[in-house]
Amino acid sequence: MKKPLYKRRTIRVLAILLLCFGILQLFRPELKKQPVTADFNGPENVKAILKTACYDCHSNEPDLKWFDHLQPAYSIALADIEEGKAGLNFSEWGNMAPGDQKARLFEILNQITTGSMPLKSYQVLHRSANLDPAEIAIVKNYVAGMIKDHPADTALINTANKQFNNWNEQHLKAEKLPETLTGVPYQPGYKNWQVVSTTDRIDNNTMRVIFGNPVAIKAIAEHQINPWPEGTIFAKVAWDKLQDADGNVKTGAFKQVEYMIKDSKKYKDTKGWGWARFKTMKLLPYGKNIGYATECVNCHRPMSNNDFVFTLPVKH
Repeated sequence: MKKPLYKRRTIRVLAILLLCFGILQLFRPELKKQPVTADFNGPENVKAILKTACYDCHSNEPDLKWFDHLQPAYSIALADIEEGKAGLNFSEWGNMAPGDQKARLFEILNQITTGSMPLKSYQVLHRSANLDPAEIAIVKNYVAGMIKDHPADTALINTANKQFNNWNEQHLKAEKLPETLTGVPYQPGYKNWQVVSTTDRIDNNTMRVIFGNPVAIKAIAEHQINPWPEGTIFAKVAWDKLQDADGNVKTGAFKQVEYMIKDSKKYKDTKGWGWARFKTMKLLPYGKNIGYATECVNCHRPMSNNDFVFTLPVKH
């Protein structure tokens, strides 16, 4: 007695899929093994946490599980590793300057506490990478222990106030506006925009305010922020954080202003955003070559599900 037609078709389809799966295993890109030249040298308990949660994609020592070796998961894993190491490689940690290491630790802590790293898609099958509150607290305490208070004297505060007043009164002519190597211009109008949020960088003792242009503010009011609409512009301004003898905190010297400009067509190669940073009162564009924009994208990649934007509007 013949099997029903639908059963025979099901068996054929399964056989074809199994054959394709087997053939797919024959095509395997090479996982290039690289040496550990300057591994992360923090406390062992902190390193153990980072190794469990981060090293698979951010070091030269990925620990692939058996299911990671099956195609097409294997190709996806290798692509994630290359992309991850391009942004941060713990195996080369010691090659960074101490200040850069501190900044990276702050970024790591920020991404862990906000849940943007490790990626949710990675945690589904790699449950050990899902850090619990106690593990996060260990990393937080380690980073906090590296921070020192920076009380400012009166002369430094007065100098900062003078600089801020001069900067606030500055009027740049349109033909003299600086721009980055990728053609992203300085936006002087941000001084009249509304505040979206604030951040405090404890690693380098700076205060930051994020401003949004009218397009961004309208999107926030209408709850249309993922994706952000075309024409959205954010300006993040950073100052030194000054603390007087009474513990009062205020902005100090101007450090830099950073921009994200949404234009999906113009900036299609950098995830639809134009990226810019202008440093010091001279508004010097950041970046020695156009590759700086890739650096920006890699930093914001953990927020790809939020249109690459870290900033969450302040809730009233």
